[in-house]
Amino acid sequence: MSKIIFDSGISLDGFFAGEHRSPSNPMGGVSPKIHQWMFKQKAFWKHIKMEGGEESGADSELIDAVFARTGAYIMGKRMFEEGEAVWAEDLYEADVYVLTHEKREPWVQKGTTTFYFINDGIESALEKARQSAKGKDIRIQGGADTIQQFLNAGFVDEFFIHIAPVFLGAGIRLFEGINPGIYDIQIAEVIPSGLTTHLRYTLKKK
Repeated sequence: MSKIIFDSGISLDGFFAGEHRSPSNPMGGVSPKIHQWMFKQKAFWKHIKMEGGEESGADSELIDAVFARTGAYIMGKRMFEEGEAVWAEDLYEADVYVLTHEKREPWVQKGTTTFYFINDGIESALEKARQSAKGKDIRIQGGADTIQQFLNAGFVDEFFIHIAPVFLGAGIRLFEGINPGIYDIQIAEVIPSGLTTHLRYTLKKK
């Protein structure tokens, strides 16, 4: 049965993205600070269909694993708008459900990626994603507001965060406004690395 997961990088002070996000300033310009560990991995560049990376070790295996287990994606409109112009064709190799008020026909790409635009809320997106995932997991891709909606609805089963050793001081916090009484949370795994600390948590709704 599909699990609902997210896999995100944050700063030491809890920020998922910087200020002034836009298609011309993705992630508020802080991605090199938060995701430096990931950019060093050959697996990351492979999955975005580009050449790059220096390492193929344990961190690359973590990146490969999250792609392998994911059968469908859900994201917010802002994240989609930041990536639409620059993402490679068939980047996700799965169905992607975009939460938006915009009425738009599905964007069918060459390969196995189709973007569907969902106008009637997160439960509708989740129901459709379950059908697409065919038993694999559903990844809530972002941004932070979309992840927060799924957390506060009690839908998340597991998350993996990668804490970069940097302070940003301002931006968009990943866990802003989370209802603290929804879940019992357990630490499932702690993996140290040179440029980040990987923390996996499992959640059970109370």
